[in-house]
Amino acid sequence: MPSSQQKLYLLDYGAGNVRSLLNAVEHLGYSIKHIDTASDFDQADKIIFPGVGAFGYAMQALREKGFIEPLKNFIASGRPLMGICVGMQVLFDGSDESPTEPGLGIFEGQARLFDSTTKTVPHIGWNAAQNALVDQQLTSRAPDLSNDRRYYFVHSYAVPYTSKGRQSEFVYTATRYGDEAIVSSIWQNNVFATQFHPEKSGAAGLAALKSFIEQDLVRPQTQSKIITSEDVRQELTKRVIACLDVRANDQGDLVVTKGDQYDVRESAEQGGDVRNLGKPVELAKRYFDEGADEIAFLNITSFRNMPFKDTPMLEVLRQASRSIFVPLTIGGGVRDIADPDGEHKWPAVQVAGEYFRSGADKVSIGSDAVYAAERYWQRKVDGIKPLLDGTTAIEQIAERYGNQAVVISVDPRRVYVDGNDKANGHNVIETAFPGPNGEKYCWYQCTVKGGREGRNLDVIQLVTACQAMGAGEVLLNCMDKDGTNSGYDIELVSSVKAAVNIPVIASSGAGKVEHFSEVIEKTNVDAVLAAGIFHRREVPISAVKDHMSQQDIPTRL
Repeated sequence: MPSSQQKLYLLDYGAGNVRSLLNAVEHLGYSIKHIDTASDFDQADKIIFPGVGAFGYAMQALREKGFIEPLKNFIASGRPLMGICVGMQVLFDGSDESPTEPGLGIFEGQARLFDSTTKTVPHIGWNAAQNALVDQQLTSRAPDLSNDRRYYFVHSYAVPYTSKGRQSEFVYTATRYGDEAIVSSIWQNNVFATQFHPEKSGAAGLAALKSFIEQDLVRPQTQSKIITSEDVRQELTKRVIACLDVRANDQGDLVVTKGDQYDVRESAEQGGDVRNLGKPVELAKRYFDEGADEIAFLNITSFRNMPFKDTPMLEVLRQASRSIFVPLTIGGGVRDIADPDGEHKWPAVQVAGEYFRSGADKVSIGSDAVYAAERYWQRKVDGIKPLLDGTTAIEQIAERYGNQAVVISVDPRRVYVDGNDKANGHNVIETAFPGPNGEKYCWYQCTVKGGREGRNLDVIQLVTACQAMGAGEVLLNCMDKDGTNSGYDIELVSSVKAAVNIPVIASSGAGKVEHFSEVIEKTNVDAVLAAGIFHRREVPISAVKDHMSQQDIPTRL
């Protein structure tokens, strides 16, 4: 059947961001319908099954909707199915993430948690999907994946690639993350599935998605020789992230702005207006075209005078996700919200859900993360157990959507002291940059309310508490470096990187390409972020990536 006439369906059990997948399919020129009832399986010629979040939640949702048997019957019928991320994992026997929830058992294997003692977890970033088949001549009707391309992964659990058992029958590609090799795609008979997100993998991912839609990917039933796990190469790249601070100007228009040590207004001599560096969606699309690995929108305007459903950032995400096929993060306002009429209250997990359904892949939590960490440490001082009671936004969002969906945005500033005994128990470093009175030590104080209020909490206390609560990534800003173009705060990044085993994004201070390579080489930070120098085209993203590649830093070009 011509692909233009086939009935393509989306199996959505209530996962996170499926809007990006819908937009990707439409971008390729096709329409797709939702499976709403069990009878819809009979109408479908092909099904795409995306999954985001927890394995157990996915299986429970499928069971509650009565979709498990219809899904198995669909696969048994020989009609093509494409699974994505958790949509691939549930095809296996189970996952250590939810030991009491069996998977569909179509493929042999169990998803295991990555070893966080040897690397950061989750596995977040652009990695290779290496063809595991040895000397097999495939027809042109094979999934369009290439060893030379990079694909976006974001997960904590994966099926180990062992090259043993029955893996030779269904493994198509394998990927290395640190000391572990994993199954990154499977292909057997009419089933094709990927651990990575094709809808978030730029042109490479769109090509894979297109090959599934336009061809019937039926793998011949032959025994294949596959590479050993030792043959799977390490190809993970360092991410370059463009950040857009978004707020309403004095005329009420949404603009991208940039602060000078968090002050976003021009000088009085220049009129005192909010600094305007462009429109959010247009600028984000420019960064996608220029090769940004991720894009972050940080909402720095409060929209308390309107219902949450009318918040402009939801529409920004909807528009951006129509033409941007790399991960999108949204920050600002991810907390419990009450509409102005007082009748509708939005728990933080519902706020996050609306952002995900509008096109976000991750949410960033700022001030509320500080308050949650303060409560965590106070419970520890008071001897209250358990330390975690599931009431914080971080815990609730991580439980529903997975810890890879939760970023904490940290706004610390230096507090200089004469020694450890002068810091009231805070984590102190000896600094190479003495304070104004010659102080040789400092600690990093966390702030809230856009840096306007300091708290009695240091950055190490914050990130370790948030990691315990389930945060999956740290966006590490620095008030002292913001807008200075003097380079990242290496001491800050090093101390935070050593304190946690979740990925860390270095932010604040970049002014030239050498600053990006410096912070990576000195701290092994997982990603680098910049804003103003990208907005003003002082340093293009392509120049950063070319420089990183020249310095032998793994980079997606």
